[in-house]
Amino acid sequence: MLRQGMPPVMRFRSRWLRQLGREFMWSNRLVRTRWLLVFLGIAGLGLQAELWFSDDGYRKTLKLRSAVAEQRELNESLRDRNAALDAEVVNLKQGRDAAEERARTDLGMIGKQETFYQVVPVADSSR
Repeated sequence: MLRQGMPPVMRFRSRWLRQLGREFMWSNRLVRTRWLLVFLGIAGLGLQAELWFSDDGYRKTLKLRSAVAEQRELNESLRDRNAALDAEVVNLKQGRDAAEERARTDLGMIGKQETFYQVVPVADSSR
């Protein structure tokens, strides 16, 4: 890239200026890249702080997880109760014995061929 009409000092200066310009451009890119990295780091820290310390962040997630666990336990107990009630309904629909037992225990009913005896405790005469 030597120019024919330039004196040797000018050739050196122009090479030096080109090299200096390249270095300046490279350092300018580094400065811009550094500022971009600093900005992205601050933005990332801001988002992390919001995630960890805000009311809608990680704390709410923990509360919701514990609420879901409690609800699952409640659902499991209700599922067991429903299964027992279903079994009782099937038993009442299929057999007469279960209906009679239920009538005796809950309603105090007596069958046609049965005799009811009521036992009364003896009253204390010392009263």
